[in-house]
Amino acid sequence: MYPIVFCSVVALAIFLERLWALRWKQIIPEEFIRNVEGLLKKRKISEAISLCKSDMSSTAKIFLAGLKNTQNGIWLVKEAIEQSGNREGTILEKNVGVLSTIANLTPLLGLLGTVSGMIKTFNAISVQGIGDPAPLAEGIAEALITTAAGLCIAIPTLVCYRFLKDKANALIFKMEEHSIRLVELVDTNSKAVPLSPYSLDEESKF
Repeated sequence: MYPIVFCSVVALAIFLERLWALRWKQIIPEEFIRNVEGLLKKRKISEAISLCKSDMSSTAKIFLAGLKNTQNGIWLVKEAIEQSGNREGTILEKNVGVLSTIANLTPLLGLLGTVSGMIKTFNAISVQGIGDPAPLAEGIAEALITTAAGLCIAIPTLVCYRFLKDKANALIFKMEEHSIRLVELVDTNSKAVPLSPYSLDEESKF
């Protein structure tokens, strides 16, 4: 039972931490995205970079990686965004896999308790016979309690895992959409009007 209780505490802690970390406004702040897109439409790349640096969201980090490479060509912008996006996606899914492990582990721990309880039961039978039911009941109770406890932890943990996994995937998908929009804006503006030497020098400082 001690390992099962420990797993339940770890699972609850991870679920609450990820639930707090995966807040929509924390990962994809809509107002920030609108401001960055507005600056890009006005070709104020330096201001957009400064805005990204002042924001701590995952989207801001992805945007910053792309905008810092605008003077190097659109392909490097795409590559930087992809690399940063993969990194941020991994961070969003941090520790979520542990919940899956716990969901698979706790039934096995319950089964281990079942085996332990049955061993005690048969040992009691071999020593005292079947006349006194008390030792038998103790072993059977241990077997049933550990099995039930393992399942009671595994089932909600599996539900929490799927919930967090789907939420992280939805956030990653939305960040990909905004990143594609950013690349389109950079590409369109760079083709419409060539960047001036002054803007290039200013951007190179970042």
